Amino acid sequence: MRTAAVALASLLLAACTGGEARQAQEYAPDLPASWADAVTHPFLPLVPGARWRYQTPNGPATILVEVLADTRTVHGVAATVVRDRELEDGELVEETFDWFAQDEAGNVWYLGEDSREIEDGRVVGTAGSWEWGVDGALPGIIMWADPGAHVGEDYRQEFRAGIAEDWGRLVGLDERVSVPAGDFESCLHTEDWSALESGPRENKYYCDGVGPALEIDPGGTRVELVEVEGGE
Repeated sequence: MRTAAVALASLLLAACTGGEARQAQEYAPDLPASWADAVTHPFLPLVPGARWRYQTPNGPATILVEVLADTRTVHGVAATVVRDRELEDGELVEETFDWFAQDEAGNVWYLGEDSREIEDGRVVGTAGSWEWGVDGALPGIIMWADPGAHVGEDYRQEFRAGIAEDWGRLVGLDERVSVPAGDFESCLHTEDWSALESGPRENKYYCDGVGPALEIDPGGTRVELVEVEGGE
């Protein structure tokens, strides 16, 4: 029986490995030949020094996002670095450094992340971290240059087999969003999900000249923009 179990485990491992290899082969993005100097997309303006503060209504979570002045070279590309911190009751529980770059056509690509789960001031996990060019990881689109041309289309936002497999779908371009930071019109609405999980999807709303303004997780919890400060 033990021999049979070992054989079965080997078959399952081979099947999973083969599946990941097939997925990697199926994803072959048309990578840009040249890149812009900065991320200037109106729905995702990542100006160094810009800051966003989000809050869950009547909840303990505060999320602080800022665009750092320093860039990071990812697979030969100078990427904009965005620092994302989540606090619960004032205590840091997660810190992520995301890397973005805009191509010459105006599409914004997601090049990787360094994600850290924190307990009592110590890093206890790095699940979800990935980087373009490491272990077969590839970048994905986080914002189309011409969103109207991609409504209803599914697209990969990131790819490292078995680690980072987020997808997005552009739902609409004319949403109204009301959050503590203000009332916004003509906002872009996406559905986001992970191929590694099942269940309801996240809904995200990006507003012109503001960036991300609202996120509603699968459980219905709202993460609302409270304050935004422009950069340089």
